Amino acid sequence: MTDYSGLLWLWVLLAANAFFVAAEFAVVAARRSQIEPLADKGRRSAKTALWAMENVSLILATCQLGITVCSLLILNVSEPAIHYLLEDWLQGVALSKEAISAISFGVALVIVTFLHVVLGEMVPKNASFSVPDRAVLLLAGPIVFVARVCRPIIFVLNEIANAVLRLFRVQPRDEAASAFTLEEVATIVEQSTAEGTLEDSSGALNAAFEFTTKKARDVAISLDKLVTLTIDSTVAELEQVVAKHGFSRYVVLDEAGDIDGYVHLKDILSSEDESGSMPADARIPAKRIRQLPAMPEELDLEDALAELQRLGLHLAQVTNGNGVTTGVLFLEDIIEELVGTVDDATRRRL
Repeated sequence: MTDYSGLLWLWVLLAANAFFVAAEFAVVAARRSQIEPLADKGRRSAKTALWAMENVSLILATCQLGITVCSLLILNVSEPAIHYLLEDWLQGVALSKEAISAISFGVALVIVTFLHVVLGEMVPKNASFSVPDRAVLLLAGPIVFVARVCRPIIFVLNEIANAVLRLFRVQPRDEAASAFTLEEVATIVEQSTAEGTLEDSSGALNAAFEFTTKKARDVAISLDKLVTLTIDSTVAELEQVVAKHGFSRYVVLDEAGDIDGYVHLKDILSSEDESGSMPADARIPAKRIRQLPAMPEELDLEDALAELQRLGLHLAQVTNGNGVTTGVLFLEDIIEELVGTVDDATRRRL
């Protein structure tokens, strides 16, 4: 091999090293959520990329092997070629042979190291991080091919590496992470909003994160703050309460002051006696009082919402560990935790 052919091999090996580095970072940084829709549409490169992401341990081992081999070949083939060329160019310098050899070696090592780090490592790494989804679609095919060809060697090396990890009680993973915790998503939204790439002017996104951490007790209205009626309340009294407060649903208390249920304004307005209308002094019919299901204080707010939706109700009692009612949970208040203020339909007409 001539010295100039060694220079040619330097660029070939740098390109190969760059390929393995770019493929390694692309497989790790690419977002599965962006690749899966393309795979569902039948795009072959996307399907290959998903396979690489699902077998990340094999792919990373292949990349590491490729990078190591390329690095060793660069040092053992290209560096000596540059070294010898520099020695020839420095023959006319008034220095000893040993000095010329030392200077040539040092300069060759600096040149090779610089090219290896910048062109073989940093440039492909930064490129993959900048456009990971495009990079993985482009590089997945070749790296998967290399991985399958070298699979027997990679399998042995990978099993040895996994065995070492298990000795330190670290469980190896074969698939890139494709899900985020609630805290990670909240951080992503916060950073994206700060950088101007995401707008949350209504605060709905942040409210959704807080919503998932709240319990029924956090939103329930305590009994002393409720506007209530009694089982002896008349239609006229209901009309007065509606005129004053504007709500359409009211908790009804029994003679002992405990919650008996709740009444909806439309149930009373649609009620009729034999004369065709309900007198103002008539008591609220017992059959028009709806029951309130009981929910524990510690119930997650999202589970409470699901239960109210399942039952088709707007209110529920909230009870403590002893079964004592401590408040009432309104569907309207739960929704407000997500979307902001929600006015009662009756209240908007006042």
